[in-house]
Amino acid sequence: MLNFGKKYSTFCFLDNHEYNFQKSYDCIAGAGIIKQFARGADDNKESLEKLDHFLSEANDWIFGHISYDLKNEIEDLYSSNPDGIDFPILSFFVPEVVFIISKTELKIGVFPPNDPDFLYKQILSGFFSEEIYPVPILKSRFSRDGYIETVQKLQDHILKGDCYEINFCQEFYATNTIIDPVAVHKNLNKISPNPFSAFYKYFDKFLMCASPERFLKKKGGAIISQPIKGTARRIEADKVADDLQKKSLSQNEKERSENIMIVDMVRNDLAKICSEGSVKVEDYLGVYTFPQVHQMISTISGILKEGIKSSEILNATFPMGSMTGAPKKRVMQLIEQYEKTKRGLFSGSVGYIDPEGNFDFNVVIRSIQYNASTNYLSVMAGSAITYNSVAENEYEECLLKISAMKKALGN
Repeated sequence: MLNFGKKYSTFCFLDNHEYNFQKSYDCIAGAGIIKQFARGADDNKESLEKLDHFLSEANDWIFGHISYDLKNEIEDLYSSNPDGIDFPILSFFVPEVVFIISKTELKIGVFPPNDPDFLYKQILSGFFSEEIYPVPILKSRFSRDGYIETVQKLQDHILKGDCYEINFCQEFYATNTIIDPVAVHKNLNKISPNPFSAFYKYFDKFLMCASPERFLKKKGGAIISQPIKGTARRIEADKVADDLQKKSLSQNEKERSENIMIVDMVRNDLAKICSEGSVKVEDYLGVYTFPQVHQMISTISGILKEGIKSSEILNATFPMGSMTGAPKKRVMQLIEQYEKTKRGLFSGSVGYIDPEGNFDFNVVIRSIQYNASTNYLSVMAGSAITYNSVAENEYEECLLKISAMKKALGN
């Protein structure tokens, strides 16, 4: 399917990897463009209102993404750091072809003159030919000492009362490098199959994503968010030790306090768009196991107010609290001050909207971004900084989070 989809200018493939995590579909994909709405860095004002108009007119399957820097419109902020990938601020498209895949069937919805039988035969007859390229050598924007020094500066801001928690990220990158995005994504999903994985092609730009985190899901009038805060390394060779790691995470006061803070933020965000009294925490500080890590995840749900628009939902909830911190606007200013690159699609979201207005969007983490025109490759990782954080441990957490992406690239 990936090899078939990559020949389209735009292709979005979302894979649940058979996790029973309030899933919408096992796999769903959209390929080609009938209609599109996209906004660049220079024209993002009023983009959400215009997105509402696009969605209401399209009334169809829609796939696309929201970049982190949509924050600049939502909170009247700015971004001046460099962006080596350069995805649009947001882009949504009505696809020529929609694929819905389960264990037992493949459904194909097409826009004429596409023929579903012909496409089905093409998919079945296709073969995967992997191109072999030199392994990219990742460099870091921060030295270890520079990262530790920056974390200590952020803790000074916390001590002064500027913020309580901040998600601080660093970029690992490679220049003048060539990869086969499909081959890399296949490697990544063998190493780290996660419930919100995505392969996303936007012309010459690619996202290979193995995210374990959901941003928002809407079904009918119900909406849920499932923020992650709290990470522990797996010990796969020793089940007893691995179980102890999981138990230790569930009892770790620092990790619990981080998650609790984000739960409160998400509850407040959802309360702006949900009926009074409907917002509740369904799963509090649950610990879930993924291939590389154990993660602490909470589920917050609510019932949307009648007539709420997509722009209102995004204004209330984006960027997600798990990738920013508290208070949200102030930490986004500090993120811009102390990080060295724009996050772009990292910390943003990829997903779909169905013809009934239901949707499901991930959080873009544990991912590789690649610009095939400039041959620039980017891998980002971050962690939550609190006053009690140990900077050296936060640095090691970043290295843990990029380990699957490095392996997928051949490192």
